[in-house]
Amino acid sequence: MDTARGVRVELNLDDVVVSNNQQSSRFEATVDGLRSLITYRRFPDRLVLQHTEVPAPLEGKGLAARLTRAALDFARANHLRVVPLCPYVSSFLRRHREYQDLLSPSDLQKILSH
Repeated sequence: MDTARGVRVELNLDDVVVSNNQQSSRFEATVDGLRSLITYRRFPDRLVLQHTEVPAPLEGKGLAARLTRAALDFARANHLRVVPLCPYVSSFLRRHREYQDLLSPSDLQKILSH
């Protein structure tokens, strides 16, 4: 619940559309007028995931994971290595082995050692 507005946002992740806003270098999703995002920098061989942001009324509903999966799936489809600068993305990758092949060996070591 957003205590400032007294609003509870109901969320069905199956209905959430994540888009790649390449002009702004971010994956984003808008729910009830609230935008969640994960920012990135793209290089020819890698995708640097910088920051994940989810508005308070949407926190804890799986939206950050949905954004992260979209970014990682994009990296896989485009044969890009992932460089996780964002703490949330690093934590996600630690828990989801199916995406760890997108990391360089040194980045994988960093993530697994924390």
